[in-house]
Amino acid sequence: MIKLDQIEKKYSDFQLNCSLEVPEGCISALIGLNGAGKSTTFKTILGLVFPDGGSIELFGKQSEKITEKDKEQIGVVLSDSGFSGYLKVEDLIPILRSLYPSFEESAFLEKCQKLELPLNKKIKEFSTGMKAKLKVLVAISHNARLLILDEPTAGLDVLAREQILDMLREYMIPGDRSILISSHISSDLEGFCDDLYLIHNGKILLHEDTDILLSEYGILKVTEEQYQQMEKRYLLKKKKEAFGYCLLTNQKQFYQENAPELTIEKGTIDELITMMIKGEEL
Repeated sequence: MIKLDQIEKKYSDFQLNCSLEVPEGCISALIGLNGAGKSTTFKTILGLVFPDGGSIELFGKQSEKITEKDKEQIGVVLSDSGFSGYLKVEDLIPILRSLYPSFEESAFLEKCQKLELPLNKKIKEFSTGMKAKLKVLVAISHNARLLILDEPTAGLDVLAREQILDMLREYMIPGDRSILISSHISSDLEGFCDDLYLIHNGKILLHEDTDILLSEYGILKVTEEQYQQMEKRYLLKKKKEAFGYCLLTNQKQFYQENAPELTIEKGTIDELITMMIKGEEL
């Protein structure tokens, strides 16, 4: 669905150099700190930012060959975009009907009712959660094959986040659709995405399947003495602590079997980000 090959974008204080791929039927996450390059990557995919180098493929076509019909197959939520607060949901319906020939009006109205989004209330009077649900609902309401979602659950409570994720799970049921999503909420990604890309300072530091990340990666906490004596070939990063070292490994089982005296923790996506970004090379 998406293939970026060495995409470059240069600014005075930032440079993006990114390669990633989202296959058909997959949900991929782009994670990283604020300013890492997530939004720039999304906007480059969408043609809102023009790259200085590299190539972009959507639906198996080079970006310059993407047609208006192809663009109708993309649903988008950007963190810094939204609808005019003076519009009502009922005002959006004729707009969506004219923009997208495949707009599913009856399904849209049904989901508005289910999500408790009033049709005759100005959007500026909506809560943060209601606005977020509306943005995602619009993105999925025209039978798009690809969703590009930049922080769709930011600032939402647990219930609102789960409602949005349920919508997206339902969207994926046909099996031939894909999602590229960014989020700061690691618990959402752990149970939702097939794979993750970690971006920092415009570069991809890590790409891994979520199942492998959660089952095979781990955090070792060792003393200085243990560190000096242990096998280090399966370590990725180290971070000095008061007690000794925190160590990131992608071979947790090796240490469980061969060094049971070490303290080994499963590790979360947040801890992985911290270790990959702040940890030192061995």
